[in-house]
Amino acid sequence: MRRGLFVGRFQPVHLGHVHAIKTALEECDELVIVVGSAQYSYTLENPFTAGERIEMIHRALKEEGIELDRVYVIPVPDVGEHAVWVARVKSFCPRFHVVYTNNPLVKRLFEEEKYEVKPVNLYQRDLEMGTRIREMMLRGGDWERLVPRSVAEYIKSIGGVERLRTIAQKDY
Repeated sequence: MRRGLFVGRFQPVHLGHVHAIKTALEECDELVIVVGSAQYSYTLENPFTAGERIEMIHRALKEEGIELDRVYVIPVPDVGEHAVWVARVKSFCPRFHVVYTNNPLVKRLFEEEKYEVKPVNLYQRDLEMGTRIREMMLRGGDWERLVPRSVAEYIKSIGGVERLRTIAQKDY
């Protein structure tokens, strides 16, 4: 059995994430999805909690018809030191064989630990970066077209857009 690893912050889960997960699952029997920076929430860069991000992933995968028994979703807090980050990921996750990433630092860290690292097949990357989606949420843009329907519904149900706008306000 071949198991892959895919790391993201999922702030929020978007169509590019779903595309990458589906692509990885075409090559692997199972996939470990790491919710990175799990300890952060209620900031402009990380507005959603780890639990909310896990729920978004779950809803998006169900919406896409992805078999949930092929996926592990694991929150992993940052360790603050790149040299020991892979060990942290390994300690939180089931064993894996291949890592899917386009992040140059993540690629290097896992390659130094002798893991096979494969690039993620990008899907409209210029449109679907989490930063851009969060900016669209702040400014009233059409962010909903860039995330799965179930994720948009969930974000609205928890007041995610309002939360982000509150976080963005300055003290008077």
